[in-house]
Formats: sequence, structure tokens, C-alpha cells
Amino acid sequence: MPIAVDIVTQEKIVFSEPAADMVLIPAAEGQMGVLPNHAPLLTTLGFGELVIRKGRSEERFAIYGGVVDVRPDKVVVLADLAESSFDIDEVAMEAARASAEKMMREGVPGEQNRDAAAALRRAELALRLVRRVRTSGGTQMRIVEDDEPAK
Repeated sequence: MPIAVDIVTQEKIVFSEPAADMVLIPAAEGQMGVLPNHAPLLTTLGFGELVIRKGRSEERFAIYGGVVDVRPDKVVVLADLAESSFDIDEVAMEAARASAEKMMREGVPGEQNRDAAAALRRAELALRLVRRVRTSGGTQMRIVEDDEPAK
């Protein structure tokens, strides 16, 4: 029996899979694995990597906070921000990281410093995820339906 997975932000549905085999979630308390028939659970998300596995394929997402609702047959991730590893622009993330590091080095007012620290944390997570997928030797495959072309 598979488990359905939805990843949603305020702007859009980022990902929807009706029949995943496993979900690895970056919960605030640590990494959590979810299989079909998992006990119901509601918890907060930290910054981290969310992995959805289906057969020999898997898709990875950078998750930047939120909550997750786990039910025996479905996982709903309500993320503050979420990006698929396939959609992350490595050059833009490098530029964002450099900009945030510069702001923090130069010292800025408290509010901007907090924003710069959050931007730096997001950029580092996204870059770590992209590099992990790129160096995995091609084992990361995008989950697609049988009749849907791969992007």
C-alpha cells in the first residue's frame, strides 16, 4: 500500500505524488522516516532536505520551515518555502550566499542581519542539496508518471 505525498506552499502546489513508498522529513526534532500506515502525527519542519522515494526513483526538496501532517495514507507538507532539487538555480544561490555573507560581514541593523542570516541559511541548504544530487552519479531520478515525459 503506497502513501500519497503533497508539498504545498502559500503560492502553489510544489509536488504531488499519489503513490510514494517512503518520505524522509526534516522535522524540527530531527530527520523522520514515514512509510505507509504511519501513525497520525502533526509536527513542525526545520530547514532541511525532504526526500520522496518511489520504486528506484527519488526526488529531493529543500524545505525551509513549516508543518507536516502525517496520516496512515497521506503526508501533507505545508512548507514556508520549498524547492525541488531539479529547480534550484545554483548560480543564483551562489550569488545569494555571497550577498548574505557580505551583509553579515559588514554589519547591518538587526532586522536586516536576521534576514541576511536566513538568506544565507537557505542558500547553503539549496547548494548542499544541488551538489549532493549532482555528485550522486546519476542515481537521483525525478518521479514521473508512466505517461508523463521527464522534465
